[in-house]
Amino acid sequence: MANRFSTALAAGAARTASLLGPRTMRLIARFNRRVTNPIQRLWASRLPYLAVIEHTGRTSGRRYRTPVMAFVENGTLSVVLNYGAESDWVRNVRAAGSASVVHRGRRYRLTSPRVLPAGSPELPAALPPAGDPPRDALHATLTPETPAGA
Repeated sequence: MANRFSTALAAGAARTASLLGPRTMRLIARFNRRVTNPIQRLWASRLPYLAVIEHTGRTSGRRYRTPVMAFVENGTLSVVLNYGAESDWVRNVRAAGSASVVHRGRRYRLTSPRVLPAGSPELPAALPPAGDPPRDALHATLTPETPAGA
């Protein structure tokens, strides 16, 4: 059920992004960063179709926590890039080559991040190639993190 819901939600978000265009989506991204994201961070790490990506700024060195719609399957994470591959969080994760992810209350290490075109066979089947043009996705390997002292 959660998978169907997340697939439908991702498809709707991709269609909306296509209709609004990149300029409007950048404005929405700015609004989300300041208003929506702080609220979503309260629950995103616990829900099945969301995750929080913890990354470090490329130039500032500041730590960030970004809520995303996530498809986690078979040790991988995929995120549809409705705001594009030039979003700060995507650039930060790619530049660092890794990040931490909290999904369903569990902490993971994200490694080998790369941007794949929609419809790539490496992406999960549940990930909808929606939008016009279809949206790329960040795809990476997930490894459970071992708690300190364990």
